[in-house]
Amino acid sequence: MKNKNQLSPFLKGLRDGLPIGAGYFAVAFGLGIAAHKAGMSPIQGFVMSFFNHASAGEYAGVAAIRNGAAYLETALLILIANARYLLMSTALSQKLSPDLSFFHRVLIGFDITDELFGISIAYPGFLDPFYMYGAFLTTTPLWATGTFIGITAGNILPDIVVKSLSAAIYGMFLAVIIPPCRTSRNITIVVLVSFALSWLMSVIPAAAAISEGFRIIILTLVISSLAAVFMPLSEEAEEELP
Repeated sequence: MKNKNQLSPFLKGLRDGLPIGAGYFAVAFGLGIAAHKAGMSPIQGFVMSFFNHASAGEYAGVAAIRNGAAYLETALLILIANARYLLMSTALSQKLSPDLSFFHRVLIGFDITDELFGISIAYPGFLDPFYMYGAFLTTTPLWATGTFIGITAGNILPDIVVKSLSAAIYGMFLAVIIPPCRTSRNITIVVLVSFALSWLMSVIPAAAAISEGFRIIILTLVISSLAAVFMPLSEEAEEELP
């Protein structure tokens, strides 16, 4: 007999998604400041974040907009920045019941992020779609609202304050790369090589003539491919990563 005090999957999702959503709000605020500098309105930022749940992918898109990139370039840049979610979706499909309808699978796939992937993989047994819907209900609005408020603040606050807050987005990226760098020498090498080549391509005349968006696309494809060939991670090393 089911314990009456036991939370439903939906309520569990609401509970587990709340701290994630709070973190999203803080990061999205910094993203909103960057979006403000790209000339986006608060409504545009809200819609962007509501349908694109990836800080790196959104920042890449905002940077492309700010630099006047073409639609195709922007789309490719965001696709590459968000490519890891294709792998997460494949892994998460193994947690879904074979009887789960296509409709539920599509809705779950709408909002796979690093953190939501983590709590969904930890869910015991087959993943209940309503657990994910509960998590979505707290994380997605906070992510989109954080971007909205960040852009609004950028329109109100003095320019010196906006420039200071713009540094928050770089802090987010440092928080992403430092933990795996501390546990993997190969990842550290890849990060350092990425920094060096990115700088070189910005100062070499022939490479600098290429738009920033396409430079990022080229570097991402080349460096990740070479790293996969020459420095593949063992299964044990992957399990040790945070």
